[in-house]
Amino acid sequence: MREERIVSEASDRSVAWFDKARSAEIVNGRMGPETPARLREVVSVFVKHLHAAVVESRLTEAEWMEGIQFLTAVGHKCTDWRQEFILLSDVLGLSMLVDAVSHDRPEGATENTVLGPFYVPSAPAYPKGGDICLDGQGEPLLVTGQVRNEAGQPLAGVTVEVWQTNDEGFYDVQQPGVQPENNLRGVFVTDEEGQYAFVSVKPRHYPIPDDGPVGQLLSALGRHPNRPAHIHFIVRQDGYDPVTTHIFAPDCPYLESDPVFGVKPSLIAEFRDSRDQNLARTYGLESPFWHVEWDFVLVGKADR
Repeated sequence: MREERIVSEASDRSVAWFDKARSAEIVNGRMGPETPARLREVVSVFVKHLHAAVVESRLTEAEWMEGIQFLTAVGHKCTDWRQEFILLSDVLGLSMLVDAVSHDRPEGATENTVLGPFYVPSAPAYPKGGDICLDGQGEPLLVTGQVRNEAGQPLAGVTVEVWQTNDEGFYDVQQPGVQPENNLRGVFVTDEEGQYAFVSVKPRHYPIPDDGPVGQLLSALGRHPNRPAHIHFIVRQDGYDPVTTHIFAPDCPYLESDPVFGVKPSLIAEFRDSRDQNLARTYGLESPFWHVEWDFVLVGKADR
């Protein structure tokens, strides 16, 4: 009886001892009974696949330490306006994958893409047709469009937030003291017909910040850092799934090799060289100017 008890106790304790063959199972088994169900699920899956990756790649101690140092450097590079971890998530395709899992929209609805590391909340509000280019640099661009629901009905009172780089490929927060604060950022609200409009400048391609550990990783992988020319949007309306997306210039050479995998065919816009005098007078532009007509289709939250 005593020997049987000793064997039983040893068997019970075996779940506590580390075992290479059962490492993920043992780690996940340490979670307490009060662990929230969703946290338990997510951590269990990540532990399972992380341990499997170490075994499959036969990761060495030196490589593991190099990875730890890399992640430490990523953290040190983060500032109030630069999020190097978002940049890392972007270049690994994780940001786009999380978005795809989270926003599976029906055909015809506007697709999402990555937020990017340079979004700044509380951009200034402008009236319809307002000019967000505060330094007057770049080729003038007029963007007009409509926001509708899936049934094709126009949506009034929708918030349309936009931001982009300047003609040199920098966001305002990258050039404090050079660009005006909130340059090429603005918030608009659709009118009764769901229409919005703003004046900006033609976007151009630019490199993601490659002076940090993420840039070093891209270089080591033989990948370039150049994002195709685009304008960012966040479109919000109560009762609808918010859209975080871009529109891309069709003539950019980097459309098919975006380092953050953000390009989707449905988001490539037409940039027309316009000489429309009526539009020029309405929006205070000199002819010629670039013109993009871009509509958004929102999906009701109850429809998903």
